[in-house]
Amino acid sequence: MFFILTFARYLKIFVMSTISATMCAYTQREFIDMEENYGAHNYHPLPVVLERGEGALIWDTDGKQYFDFLSAYSAVNQGHCHPRIIKVLIEQAQKLTLTSRAFFNNRLGPYEKYITDFFGYDKVLPMNTGVEGGETAVKLARRWGYSVKGIAENQAEIVFAKGNFWGRTLAAISSSTDPSSFRGFGPFMPGYLLVPYNDLSALENIFKTHPNVAGFMFEPIQGEAGVVVPDSGYIAGIRALCNRYNVLMIADEVQTGLCRTGKMLACDHENVKPDILILGKALSGGALPVSAVLAKDEIMLTIRPGEHGSTYGGNPLACAVAMEALQILKDENLSKRSEELGKIFRDELKKNISGNNLVKQIRGKGLLNAIEINDTEESDTAWRLCLQLAGKGVLAKPTHGNIIRFAPPLVITETQLREATHIICETINSFRK
Repeated sequence: MFFILTFARYLKIFVMSTISATMCAYTQREFIDMEENYGAHNYHPLPVVLERGEGALIWDTDGKQYFDFLSAYSAVNQGHCHPRIIKVLIEQAQKLTLTSRAFFNNRLGPYEKYITDFFGYDKVLPMNTGVEGGETAVKLARRWGYSVKGIAENQAEIVFAKGNFWGRTLAAISSSTDPSSFRGFGPFMPGYLLVPYNDLSALENIFKTHPNVAGFMFEPIQGEAGVVVPDSGYIAGIRALCNRYNVLMIADEVQTGLCRTGKMLACDHENVKPDILILGKALSGGALPVSAVLAKDEIMLTIRPGEHGSTYGGNPLACAVAMEALQILKDENLSKRSEELGKIFRDELKKNISGNNLVKQIRGKGLLNAIEINDTEESDTAWRLCLQLAGKGVLAKPTHGNIIRFAPPLVITETQLREATHIICETINSFRK
């Protein structure tokens, strides 16, 4: 028996070493070709093949170092491979990773208490991805509309802001105003209404004329739309209107939450507490998919056993990692860091490139920022700029054709931030259309 176990152990080491050596033998072009040949063509990545990350830095398979200014769409706020997160991940993975919700486990209850205390809600419903969190919130709002507000069955409506992005499922794209998201995928979800973003008058008008509205779901800052920051007072105005018309305020803080904008939540900038809060991305520090929906009992307890769930939602591994990821945000005071470094970043951009005809607008909050290029959405100017930035060691990605989003991990040092900002300004000022 000992011989068999020893042989199996050495066989495993040999196989893993062989796989590792084989992976190292590929060139970046071969890695890219494999994705092109064997994967669905649903993304258009920059031609950089990454293999290692630490903090705000990331390295490709040739050993070239980059500043990461996308943070996996704000999923690695705590930095790549934060040692505390990886330690907890390994420790829990060696004990228990998945039980399903058919049984209790010793990590879910402590996590539920931790996160509800952390954000001040009665209950949490754990899910995996941000879009699952959004769908869960919509279901909760509809159920609350029927059982609490008294809306007639199958008549509940949910309002969304134009320009929203919360995922790629049919429910999510049914609320989209971006043709690249919804074209060719209909028919769409009924019961959805759209209003212009950052327009309280339009929102009140739709509440007045549609008594069956159960909830208004919005991003405090629209990320995928190009870091669109609303007017001061918009979020507080939403809260007041939702109170007045008995509508649930649903904040999609999957990208804007968890210190990204200089506060723990973007809604905190106006001291507003939503009725339903959706979190994801950095909730695991980029270690695995984890999302959460938080609400008070009146809303959450409208759903009963068998009416909503997820095999992986609330798994022990996710719970352990999420608690550590949240604690790091507090321990390292990453909201303050985001606020301070974000101001430095925008000030440096405005000082060095605001007079450049290529730059239409610089905007953002905390370390969620964007430069809008003075060109059409159909042009490739922003894409070519990002290629040049990558060549100089800064990774960023265009959104909506002519907008470049800049969102480094919140653990980036001021020295690193200033160095990367210098590269960004130098590249833009030397760029020729």
